Amino acid sequence: MNPFKTITHALDTAGIPYRIREHAPVRTSREAAIVRGYTQEEGMRRGAKAMIVRSEGKFYQFVLPGDRKLDFKTIKELLQTESASLASEEEVERVMGCRPGAVPPFGSLFGLRTYVDESLLENEEVDFNAGKHTVSITMKTADWKRIVKPIAASFVLKP
Repeated sequence: MNPFKTITHALDTAGIPYRIREHAPVRTSREAAIVRGYTQEEGMRRGAKAMIVRSEGKFYQFVLPGDRKLDFKTIKELLQTESASLASEEEVERVMGCRPGAVPPFGSLFGLRTYVDESLLENEEVDFNAGKHTVSITMKTADWKRIVKPIAASFVLKP
């Protein structure tokens, strides 16, 4: 499984424009914002952080702005479950074909129900790691939403 090829093939097939940017390796949203050439605040707000959550043996993807954190109480309510936690590094690699920090916000292309925090949808464009710590993609948020078809909800801790 090659997440980068899966994503670019889906975008190319749908005729969706995007920009690829190669850069030094990054693992955090803060590092990604800086290497992408934004102020830390702007880059983290428009950076789509994709987190894999495990609940009752199933995996889900939650996509949120890079400057926010997951609210697991709300996530449990959304999933109607008593337990929810971040997937382990090994689980992320098995489910997404890449390491944490490089997970692209395209869970639906990998068979995962995908949720997006409504605050991310306020951006005209989103940036995200594309399956590698050294490659980012920038695209219109509306195009991302159209191809991923995420469930929009509010599930981040308030700053």
